[in-house]
Parts: sequence; C-alpha cells; structure tokens
Amino acid sequence: MALRQVDRRVVSGRSPVPVAGLWRALGLTSASAFVWGLAHLRAGRRLAGFALMGSYVALVAATVTAGLSFQERIRQIAVQHTWLGAITIGLLVLALVWAGVVVRSYQVVRPVGLPPAMRAVAGSLVVVMTLLVCTPLVYAANSVYVLRNTLSNIFPGDDHSGQPVNAANPWKNLPRLNVLLLGGDGGKDRTGIRTDSMTVASIDTKTGDTVLFGLPRSLQKFQMPPRLRSRWPNGYTGDPGDQGLLNELYIIGERHPELEPGYKKGQRGPHLLEDVIGYLLGLRIDYYVLVNLSGFKDIVDAMGGVRVHIEKRLPIGGEPERGIPPSGYLEPGWHKLDGEKALWYGRSRHADDDFHRMDRQKCLLKDIADQADPQTVVTHFEQLAKAAQNTIFTNIPSALLPALVKLSGTVKHGADIENMAYNPYKIPGFHVYQPSVAVMRRVAADAIAGGGNPRPSSTPASIPKKKHTATVTTPTASAGADGGAVSLKNVCG
Repeated sequence: MALRQVDRRVVSGRSPVPVAGLWRALGLTSASAFVWGLAHLRAGRRLAGFALMGSYVALVAATVTAGLSFQERIRQIAVQHTWLGAITIGLLVLALVWAGVVVRSYQVVRPVGLPPAMRAVAGSLVVVMTLLVCTPLVYAANSVYVLRNTLSNIFPGDDHSGQPVNAANPWKNLPRLNVLLLGGDGGKDRTGIRTDSMTVASIDTKTGDTVLFGLPRSLQKFQMPPRLRSRWPNGYTGDPGDQGLLNELYIIGERHPELEPGYKKGQRGPHLLEDVIGYLLGLRIDYYVLVNLSGFKDIVDAMGGVRVHIEKRLPIGGEPERGIPPSGYLEPGWHKLDGEKALWYGRSRHADDDFHRMDRQKCLLKDIADQADPQTVVTHFEQLAKAAQNTIFTNIPSALLPALVKLSGTVKHGADIENMAYNPYKIPGFHVYQPSVAVMRRVAADAIAGGGNPRPSSTPASIPKKKHTATVTTPTASAGADGGAVSLKNVCG
C-alpha cells in the first residue's frame, strides 16, 4: 500500500522521487554494463545477479588467460578460416548478449510512474549505453571478417603447385623452406611487369635462421634449366628484341603459356622464375610471394609511414641517360617516409647501383616489419587489408599459414638473418653476364651450410661444400670479401 501511495505521488508530481530514482537506475545500468549483475543484485534478484556476474568474471578471466598464456596459439588461430568465421559469429552473439544485459539491467531497476518525457530520455540514454558497449564488439567482428576475406583473396589455394600440406607436421622432411620474394610494377591481372626485386628467403624450419639471397635484375645470358634449353641452348636471350635479363622472365612466362603448362594467367610468370632461379641456386623453391610495388606504397601509407635511415642523397625519379632530371631528392639521415617516398627509397638506383638498391629494399622491408606494431595494425586494419589484397599475390596455401605464423615468430625473435647479395664486386668468380651456375650454387651452399643443408633442385648437380665462412661485419658490404653472407643488421646499420 505504501509503494502504491509513493507511485501516486510520483505521478502527481508532488515528490522528487522519480528524478532521483531515474538517476539511480541509470547509474546502476551503467555499472552493469561494465560488471554484469550489479543492477539485478540491487533489485534483489540475487540468483540472476550472481549468475550474470559469474558469467562475466568467467568471460574476462578466459580472455585474459588466453591473451597472456596462449599468444602463439592465438596468432595461429588468427589465420585459419574456420576459426575466423567462428570468432566473427561469437563476437556478434556476445554483442547481442551484452546489449540484452544492459537493457534488462535498466528494466529491473527503473522507477515506475515516470512521465512520458522522462521515459523517452531514459530510453535514449540506455540506447546510447548499448551502442557504446556493442560498437567495439561489432567493429572487432567486422575486422575479423575483413581479415578472413583478405586471407581468402591472398591465399586462394587454387595453385596446386606445391606438395599437400601435412597439418600435423608441416615441416616433416622439409629442413629448409625456400620462398621466392618478387617485387614488380603490376599485379596478377597484368602481364607487362618486370620483377626488379628478386630474393630467395631460405629458412631453417627448426631454428628460424634465414639467409636472403638477392639476385640482380641485370643477370644476363644465364644458363637455363635442361627442359628449357631447346629454346635457349646458349643461355637466356629472351624473345627477339629483348635484352635477355633475369627480370624479363615474368613477362616471358606470361607471354608463352607452353613454358609453364598447367598454370593460368598470373601464375605462369612467377613459376617460370621459381624454376630458373631455383636451378641457378641449386635450391628447390617451395613458394613465391609477388609484391606489386605500385601498391606497396598504399601499405606504407596505411600504417602511417615508415621511419628509415638514408645513408646518402637519393634522387626521386629522373633518367640521367636521357637528360631528364629528378623531381626531388631523399636527403641523408633519419626520416619518416610516406608511401611514395618509401617506394623511391627502395627503387632509386641512379645514385649508386642495383646492388646497393637490393640492400635498401631488404632494409626497407625490415623497417616495415619492425614498425608494424599491434597498435598500428589495429588502428589501420581495414586500410592495410585493402592495400594488401591489391599488393600481395602468392601460391602459399592457406593450410600452411598457422605453421608459417609460428615459424615467423621464431625468425623474428632471436633467429639469425643474413644477407647474401650476388654482387660481382664482392663474390670472386661471379659475373652478371653469363654467370657460372657452379659458382652461384657454391655460394648458396656455403651461405646456408651453418644452418642446414640445402635441398637440391630438380636438376641434380655435384657441388662441393665448404665450411661456413665467417660473417663479415662491414655495414656497407653486400657480401664479405670472400663472398660470405653478412648479418642483415649489419647491412641496415
């Protein structure tokens, strides 16, 4: 009876109870949005309140435990389509549940007899609280969905060029993973691209120790694998009118489907490069990654730029041989470069030569990897994902991604990364014109002898192995005086 009397006073407007009760209810609702069950306990609904609070504590504890104890496993889950789909749905369900908790919390503590205007204001405030709670979860779900689509587009799994992936033990009988990294002006829908950047990353699958073999784009009239010698018996010369350089092979592969039968447009060029470069180094190339350098600048812009150390003044654009001056310069020192300038930092060669440019490209990739911290990735995720889809093309199967994530963690934390640039000024017996396959293979074998044995290419060759040469620490050297590999840290300073 007393409660009814209070309600009548509230309706008649003779008491301030409705306003005080409304603010109390909104405060409890707000608190319940952060700790489930508080409003229910205040309203005397102890069973529901403790159940909600226990669920909330369990959810927080599980999240914190997973974040602290299972980081490696989470990184592997983050590249699996099935898990990403489940996480997307789970986040959306959690958003709906959380919204329901907020709305129900208000319902159990709201005062009765509020005037229509106050009910409308209170309802609006509860809606705002619900949106504040749900928006981060919906954004996270959208980001996971974008990641899933990005991985599907970059790793389509329709190449079928490699061996089936053993998910239980992907590195079984695979002591080294050899990946061909290509950089060129184009994408999978273009055939007129030249791969001016060609590097083989040879990774020890147990230790993560890596050797980066940089090949000059100007390698000319090199010996071809036996299956292609009927077309080029005296070394590669390209099609009539071509210079016969290594960076032409992508175009040649796309232009002549018969050279790589069984592969579709956009795949023939990279596979021809795999075959030829693998033959020259005496390694079987497992996979390739092609980076569209024109889209590469979008990745740098999406992450807010990259900080690099420029050792000497580098021209931007220009063609000195044709009398065309550069449009500007990159000055020495530490600078944060946007995508366009970062691209020129990696591409400029008129101030020195191709071999210094090869070193700069590796250093630029290292700087980007070092500076792509979690905060940068999260805050620019959609831009990075969009740029990546337009920039990166590969035949790495999606089933291998969890193992690669684990291996990349090993590489990034404590593994040795050495740079072996095929520089004729540093490697005795190596020449850009008509290079000796025996010399190139011996150099490759020597460079990785300390971290495992190289697997031979499909064309066997007897190459004597030498003891691992000492690492040279001269910062400006692409290779040691004896042709040995040098630490990438020393190359990049």
